[in-house]
Amino acid sequence: MPFTFLIGGARSGKSSLAVRLASGFHGGVVVVATAEARDEEMAERIRAHRARRPAGWATVEAPLHLLTAFERIDVEACVILDCVTLWVSNVLEAGTPEDELDREARALAASLARRDAPAFVVSNEVGLGVVPTNALARRYRDILGRVNGAFAAEAYRSFLVVAGRGLPLEDVMPG
Repeated sequence: MPFTFLIGGARSGKSSLAVRLASGFHGGVVVVATAEARDEEMAERIRAHRARRPAGWATVEAPLHLLTAFERIDVEACVILDCVTLWVSNVLEAGTPEDELDREARALAASLARRDAPAFVVSNEVGLGVVPTNALARRYRDILGRVNGAFAAEAYRSFLVVAGRGLPLEDVMPG
């Protein structure tokens, strides 16, 4: 079953929706988490996310090397990748060149599209607001936009998540 891409603003309910969707799977579920608890506020967010998930679900922490993490996950397991937004931030902060990041994102999206078990990929839409005033923020927005596009292109279905509800995003084909 190809993967579902969930994109929306911060605190829009993307992660909760991914958990609800994965809860319908009758098998193992693995959450691939990209967040790092670098301060108390982020540590609390991570605790809250974990508390909303069923106790039997496994968690793989992968702030940087997602392809490696996915290679270790049972192909029969349902997967939630939460979230692409923080992964991109982590990888950029680690000094990874943009072209390498883009290649890994495309490879990961293609790999997810080939899985038999369901997968749910969570990311933020950061391009709907004002143009950032500094070069780093604009670069991040542009890179994340490309990465999100790569995931949406490979996804079986994509939803814009608002208030915990998914609005289907359809591919517009000419003709």
